[in-house]
Amino acid sequence: MDDLTALAHQLATKARAASRSLVTTSAAQRTRTLHGLADAIRAAETEILRANADDVSAARSSGLDAPLVERLKLDAKRVAKMADAVEQIASQPDPIGQTLEGYVRPNGLRLEKRRVPLGVVLFIYESRPNVTTDAAALAVRSANAVILRGGKETLHTNAVLAKVIMHALDDTGLPRDAVQVVNTPDRALLAHLLKLNDRIDLVIPRGGAGLIRAVV
Repeated sequence: MDDLTALAHQLATKARAASRSLVTTSAAQRTRTLHGLADAIRAAETEILRANADDVSAARSSGLDAPLVERLKLDAKRVAKMADAVEQIASQPDPIGQTLEGYVRPNGLRLEKRRVPLGVVLFIYESRPNVTTDAAALAVRSANAVILRGGKETLHTNAVLAKVIMHALDDTGLPRDAVQVVNTPDRALLAHLLKLNDRIDLVIPRGGAGLIRAVV
């Protein structure tokens, strides 16, 4: 087993274990986690912007198109919006256990369709750093474990955001592997992750047509 295969198995196995723990968490606990994450994003603004400046500089040096550089770039206002978006997700009704429909059979047996967590989600996206915190927050809100694989352009920013997210998870007792941010830019890792359908329940590619075709 090569290093990338081993890393893919490690990420997926940890996510699967975390997903089982998340099922037992309460809506209140997950809400606290999200409010803590919003606070942690605000507190880490300086560190986030410093890391993002490194990413923006590297992107410009590599010749990345100006519109993509603009998507990548953060400032104080954008960091504040990231925190606000997490709080908006925290304020949403908890989806777990909601009854979508139900009926009683002639024999008196009642059947219901309820919302339950999916399990493990692999989320693949490109240069927008705010997607990292948005996706993490949505996963926590819905009690799903998520593996986040951002573009190489956001490597430094995502490394800081990963620490911020982990801090919020630790503070409220949620499993830290509930949100894992891939820290290697090697695209070959994706091929290994996409084979692990015994541990990954859903793959979401967010980006251009090339990314979506590659995942399909």
